[in-house]
Amino acid sequence: MPLSGDLLRLADAVLFPGFAGHAPPDWLRRRLGEGLAGVVLFSRNIAGPEQVARLTAALRAENPAVLVGADEESGEVTRLEAAGGSSRPGAYALGVVDDVALTEAVAADLGGDLARVGVTIDFAPSADVNSNPDNPVIGLRAFGADPDLVARHTRAFVRGLQSAGVAACAKHFPGHGDTSVDSHHGVPVVAEQGIEEALRPFRGAIAAGVKAVMTGHLLVPSYDAERPATLSPKVLTGLLREELGFDGVIITDGIEMAAVSGAYGIGGASARAIAAGADAICVGGERADEATAAAIRDAIASAVAEGLLPEERLADAARRVRELAAWTTSSGSP
Repeated sequence: MPLSGDLLRLADAVLFPGFAGHAPPDWLRRRLGEGLAGVVLFSRNIAGPEQVARLTAALRAENPAVLVGADEESGEVTRLEAAGGSSRPGAYALGVVDDVALTEAVAADLGGDLARVGVTIDFAPSADVNSNPDNPVIGLRAFGADPDLVARHTRAFVRGLQSAGVAACAKHFPGHGDTSVDSHHGVPVVAEQGIEEALRPFRGAIAAGVKAVMTGHLLVPSYDAERPATLSPKVLTGLLREELGFDGVIITDGIEMAAVSGAYGIGGASARAIAAGADAICVGGERADEATAAAIRDAIASAVAEGLLPEERLADAARRVRELAAWTTSSGSP
């Protein structure tokens, strides 16, 4: 059965693909005109501030409400300054200094740079508590190993970034710090005894009004012994929405990572993530082509048509993404 245009547009309204090049390819322009929610910029898309500003202006010409995201954490993980390294201290350095006013000022300055080039959502800060020295992913990206320190600096970073009109996105929910596996390759498991400490910075981010939370592809057996957080209604809806009271946009980490796509494929994982409570699908770190973005859209729409994903859940996800876009295009005040 052919999928309706309305259903395909609704599926596009929750999708954030990556792409290659310093200018938007034709397929991306076309999809933006048809209602694609947003894009994710990687270092491959960035040559300098003027070029990024031209790129985001070209994206907005096709869809004025487009959300433009990037992983700009400062320190180790930078997109805007990928060529020479970040000129700002990273999270670990800020945690060592432990001056929340400084962290807020650094984030506000970073937000100003992002806003000037048209980036509207920053996949930062890392709210992970780096409590496992064998962790292969987080390390210096975390403010530290003390949950209270991480929580206060997460709040400060969120306040600073959003004061510049750029949405902050706390990650990787419910905490990637106490793991020893990289979710690009396998499924990390969060130890039950550390979950409350891992959640503390996310509670802080929500209290500070964070606009978005990024899911981690992590197994949290104390909540769901079978499905990683990104695909788990118990974690995304039960824990994040209902228990922690988060009402903003839930966006997935890269859906092509083996921890979630291995069992279901990229399209199947995307549909299951939306059904679990995610509002937006991030893809394109590794798979940045038109076929991938089309396959995800079609898989989400097919899941609705087949009764596996309630259309109301997809519509609710699209509404939350729209509301975030409206916030970023308003006066810039949180």
